[in-house]
Amino acid sequence: MRIALVTDAWHPQVNGVVRTLQRTTEELQALGHQVLCVTPAQFRTAPCPSYPSIRLALFPGRGIARTLDAFAPTAVHIATEGPLGLAARGWCRRGGLAFTTSYHTQFPEYVRLRAPVPVALSYRFMRWFHGGAARTLVATPSMRRSLAAHGFANLVIWSRGVDTELFRPREKSFLDAPRPVSLYMGRVAVEKNIEAFLDLDLPGTRYVVGDGPDLEMLRRRHPRVRFTGFKFGEELARYLAAADVFVFPSRTDTFGLVMLEAMAAGVPVAAYPVTGPVDVVREGVTGALRDDLAEAVSAALRLDPAACRRHALSRTWRAASRQFLGHLALNPSMTPVQA
Repeated sequence: MRIALVTDAWHPQVNGVVRTLQRTTEELQALGHQVLCVTPAQFRTAPCPSYPSIRLALFPGRGIARTLDAFAPTAVHIATEGPLGLAARGWCRRGGLAFTTSYHTQFPEYVRLRAPVPVALSYRFMRWFHGGAARTLVATPSMRRSLAAHGFANLVIWSRGVDTELFRPREKSFLDAPRPVSLYMGRVAVEKNIEAFLDLDLPGTRYVVGDGPDLEMLRRRHPRVRFTGFKFGEELARYLAAADVFVFPSRTDTFGLVMLEAMAAGVPVAAYPVTGPVDVVREGVTGALRDDLAEAVSAALRLDPAACRRHALSRTWRAASRQFLGHLALNPSMTPVQA
C-alpha cells in the first residue's frame, strides 16, 4: 500500500505527536508498506505566532498537489490541522478521494490559553476540518466521548505504543540529587500546566526535562527547580529512569505518551484524573490520579516500579500501527505518475 502521511508536526519538534508519527512510519515500512511523509521540511516555513520553535509551511497548496499527484497514494492520512493538513484536505476533496484524520491536540483549549479566541469558534473549525474524513482517529475512549459530545462523528480508537528498549529501568544514581526525585518531561509551554507541579511543596528534588517558549520565565520564577533543557535518546531515557515519580500536570492532553515511557522505565505516574491520564494510568498500579497533585505524588511514590514496567511491555508500536492500518480509507484506483 502507498500511504501518504501529512503532518505539520515534525522534526526538529520534540513531542509525543512527532514520536508517534515517526514510530508509526517505521512500523508501517517494516510491514512492507510504502510511506510518504509530507512535512514542513519540504516547504518554505515561518515561525508559528507565540511559538517560534514550530515552523509552519507557507502557501503549500501547489507543492502538496504536485507531491501527492506524483505519489498517487492508495491511502491519505492527515495528522494535523495546520497549513499542510488543510492543503492535503483540499487536494483530497477536489479529487473526490477518501482520507482519514487524527486528533492529537486539544487545539481549541490550547488556542484559548494563548489568545482571546472563543473555544466554541475553534471547535466549529475542528468539526469542519475532521468532518470531511472517512474516520477520525483518537487515542483514547475518553477523548472519543469528549469529541462526540462536541458533535464529531466517525471517531475510532488508535492507541499508542512505547519503545521498551530505549525506555527501561536504569541506575537511579544518574541523578545526584536529594531523593525523592519528581520529574516532568515534555514541552515547556503554558498548555502543559507545568506550574501546577512547580508550585507544589514536595520533598526531595524537582526536575523539568524539555524546552519550549516558557522555559526562561519558569527558570526565573523557580530557581530551586532543576531545568535541563532538551535531552535526546539515551540521555533522555537516563533522566527519566532516574526519577522516583513522573509528574504529568497537563489537563488538556489527548493521550500523554510520556506517561507510557515513564512506566516503561519503571517510574510511576502522578497526574490529574482527566482525559489522557484516566486512559493511560492504572490507578494504584502504574500511577495515582488525584485532584490534589501533591497527594498523587505521595501515592505514586508508594507503588511498585516493576508493575509499571510490566504494564508498558504490553503496549507495542507494532500493535498500534496495525490498528492504524485497519482504519485507513483506501483509494485503490490511484496510479503513480511515471517519471
